[in-house]
Amino acid sequence: MKNFSGRVLFLDRDDINTDEIIPAKYLTESSKEALKPYILEDLSLDGFDPGIDCADKAVVVTRNNFGCGSSREHAPWVFEMNNINMVIASGFARIFRQNMFNCGMMALTLDADTIDHIFKRYKGTDTVITADLDAMRLTIHNGVESDEIPFKVGEFDLALVRAGGWVNYADANY
Repeated sequence: MKNFSGRVLFLDRDDINTDEIIPAKYLTESSKEALKPYILEDLSLDGFDPGIDCADKAVVVTRNNFGCGSSREHAPWVFEMNNINMVIASGFARIFRQNMFNCGMMALTLDADTIDHIFKRYKGTDTVITADLDAMRLTIHNGVESDEIPFKVGEFDLALVRAGGWVNYADANY
């Protein structure tokens, strides 16, 4: 099972699409590892530099409709290759969300008010989020403030995460 804890990358925008997550020109790469340097290369946010801002991050917190656009698995793969195994948003494109779980990664949906609270309280600080899958609870802290936030994940999606993804789950169960 992957690690679901670490420093947070805040992406304060709705509708971040798969072309911004991993540009289409890199889809011909022959390995998942080859995608690593191109994470969020085409994402346009004021002051955002993916080479600097993605370093040492393990969790993304963002807004609504994350992962919209093309239905490529490359989008979760580029996060995985950069050790980002959890994305928290107020909504996901359906296929992106399922691709995350199929890869053994977490795509957590929290209501928009909770996402707003996280941005207002923690954006701009060195924030760490830890997911407790047994308690279905996130712990968020920045050394000064902290919160505990419950979350829900469907039984099958949680089984995929615990197995390390769809292939491992299928090998163990079929």
